[in-house]
Amino acid sequence: MGRHFGDLAKIRHVITYSLSPFEQRAFPNYFSKGIPNVWRRVTSSFFKVAPPMTLMYLTYTWGNSVHQQGKRKIAADFENEE
Repeated sequence: MGRHFGDLAKIRHVITYSLSPFEQRAFPNYFSKGIPNVWRRVTSSFFKVAPPMTLMYLTYTWGNSVHQQGKRKIAADFENEE
């Protein structure tokens, strides 16, 4: 029949190594080293990312307000109509 998942073909002159799932840990040092590393990387890149994002947000809100003002009717244009 067919091969099972994980039962790889044997290829000459190629050495493959594997680790038993019982010998490895799913998330080693996740809380002790992972989260502090994320915090360090975020704080180091904050001043590189925050100013352009702030400028983009201010430009976006300014553009939306100008667009809304442009969509309004000017009352002085319609004063003489009946």
